[in-house]
Amino acid sequence: MMIERKMGLLLVSLLYACAAQGMSASKVSDATGVSGGLAVLVGADASLACALGEHEAFGVHVLDADVATVDAARERIRDAGLYGRVSAEHLSGAGLPYVDNLVSLLVAEDLGSVSMDEVMRVLCPNGAAYVKKDGAWKKSVKPRPEGMDDWTHYLYDATGNAVGYDTLVGPPRRLQWVGSPRWTRHHEHMSSMSALVSANGRIFYIVDEGSTSSIHLPAKWKLIARDAFNGTVLWKRSIPAWFTRLWPLKSGPAQLPRRLVAVGDTVYVTLGLDAPLSALDAITGDTLRTYESTKATEEIIASDGTLFLLVCNDLPSHDDYVQTDPVCWTEKGLVGRERPWNEQPRHVVALDAATGDVRWRTEQRVAPLTLAADSKRVYFHDGDRVVALDRSSGERLWTSNPIGRRVPLALCFAPTLVVYGDAVLFSAGLKDTTAVSASTGEELWTSDRPRTGHCCPEDILVADGLAWMAPIAGGHQSGEFTGRDPLTGEIKRTFVPDVDTYWFHHRCHRAKGAGRFLLTSRTGIEFVDVEREHWAPNHWVRGSCVYGVMPCNGLLYAPPHPCACYMESKLNGFYALAPEGDRAQADGERLETGPAFGVPIDAGESASDWPTYRHDAARSGATGATVSERLTPSWRASLGGKLSSVVVAGGRVFVAEVDAHAVCALDADSGVVLWRYTAGGRVDSPPTIHEGRALFGSADG
Repeated sequence: MMIERKMGLLLVSLLYACAAQGMSASKVSDATGVSGGLAVLVGADASLACALGEHEAFGVHVLDADVATVDAARERIRDAGLYGRVSAEHLSGAGLPYVDNLVSLLVAEDLGSVSMDEVMRVLCPNGAAYVKKDGAWKKSVKPRPEGMDDWTHYLYDATGNAVGYDTLVGPPRRLQWVGSPRWTRHHEHMSSMSALVSANGRIFYIVDEGSTSSIHLPAKWKLIARDAFNGTVLWKRSIPAWFTRLWPLKSGPAQLPRRLVAVGDTVYVTLGLDAPLSALDAITGDTLRTYESTKATEEIIASDGTLFLLVCNDLPSHDDYVQTDPVCWTEKGLVGRERPWNEQPRHVVALDAATGDVRWRTEQRVAPLTLAADSKRVYFHDGDRVVALDRSSGERLWTSNPIGRRVPLALCFAPTLVVYGDAVLFSAGLKDTTAVSASTGEELWTSDRPRTGHCCPEDILVADGLAWMAPIAGGHQSGEFTGRDPLTGEIKRTFVPDVDTYWFHHRCHRAKGAGRFLLTSRTGIEFVDVEREHWAPNHWVRGSCVYGVMPCNGLLYAPPHPCACYMESKLNGFYALAPEGDRAQADGERLETGPAFGVPIDAGESASDWPTYRHDAARSGATGATVSERLTPSWRASLGGKLSSVVVAGGRVFVAEVDAHAVCALDADSGVVLWRYTAGGRVDSPPTIHEGRALFGSADG
């Protein structure tokens, strides 16, 4: 088993640090349950911070009102080799320096002027505060707010309706957290993000962490768990064999996102393309069980304690794929025609999720992405008709009249099947939508349908009791949303965009929804409010190819991608974005002045210096200084960690230790460290040296 262990038990760390305070093991055990995330220590000494920091599932932030105490804590943390993942900052005033719902654990022996209301504001849902008051330690847990929802499947749940019930999700107005990678591997090949789900305050995703230098370098597929509210990486599992990374752009495979499901504290996943289904502990990443007779599971859905799987005993292999045409668009068409869905029978398998017992197994031809379930039945399209099975026995209950589909089914595309009440809605690329009765399979209605996506499955989004579709595939289309009664097909509402949403094509993934919002991606991410009939475009952020975005936990998750659309303003990286809310205002003056502030300094600078990034304000990258053609090493200094580029001025070399939150000055002739200044956050670029002063910014704001 290959697992990157980032999970330490908080209990062990607290025992280590709190035993000296006379706290019993049972009390600590009863008082804690947080196993990873962002831990904040208010007024705590550095020993507890370092103990927590030894476990990579934690990011640790120490706050103290005394500047000298902060300096001492920073020194001790740095000596332990932990600075960055563990850091310390001066606390001024009664406000904590965090956005809402960010902190997993807060420990304080003395809160000082900070109120418990302020503590509860910064705690994430189900986060815990452990505070000493009147000589006794008390645990307080922030409840999960009403209206917050998970996103357990690729298409929200087992019904195939990609619309969640999270009423706290809204148009993005502030950053919750940002993670890596900043870019995925290559625009003209397969998306590096295969799947993303969320359950119980965590997110889980499958991503290729291979080098962005060349797509021809080996893939490094991982299943990664993060804290949903602060982005802390909790654990990673390696996936040794996955779909070929060289697959052409916009060619899917559309099925891959269905290989990952999370319910409560359990993750269901195939840890390989032809691997069996595994159940993992969501807290630790450990394997709880591997389900027999599920090798080469292609799709997973979970419903009321039962797992329904699509298992292919003879999984088609594309490892032999080699690009034959240098034009990526031509290659995409070739792959779509020559390597489509093979239409061979699979097995639909029903498992008891808790025990792994097989409840039933039946051989069927099942079109990709059409497997769905409700409380009574399991549904799918067999390539010709919609079929319903009894979910308890697997017995076939009914088969609809023929409902056509696109032929062949390229792997970038798949039919759309949505179960809502007594209606099963179906569309498969033939410009129509058909609804059949979930009880009998009889046709309820059929209608024309607009083109809704680009190189991806089509959208049928049921929200506010209506089935919504809109022509949004191309920039020339109207974008008019039509809401139909799912049972009758009667048009109940229509509305056109009230803003300009032009772009040349929809992003390469399906639309989704949450609460009253439908989330399209004609340009970036548009929040379409079906109640107020209003479009709110956000051109500066978009989702990943094939998968798209995930709206849950009151947040919008936008995974990384390799695209260059709206390059001037677009965010790049893995982002969790929050809607507009009450913003915390920092107490007091934000400018911290040091001993050199306002004091005349002998700069000692010369024309041969390189005092700022790329030499000068024009970023010319050029100097008039003479440099020998023959270079030999003069000295080497080992600082460790990620470093910025360097600048040189006044006989000194300056460099930022990015993750250690520090700027370091070295003697230009010997490489000896002259001084190091630790800031309150990451320092991503080297300082600018001006009139003897080192000017730089840090990520603490």
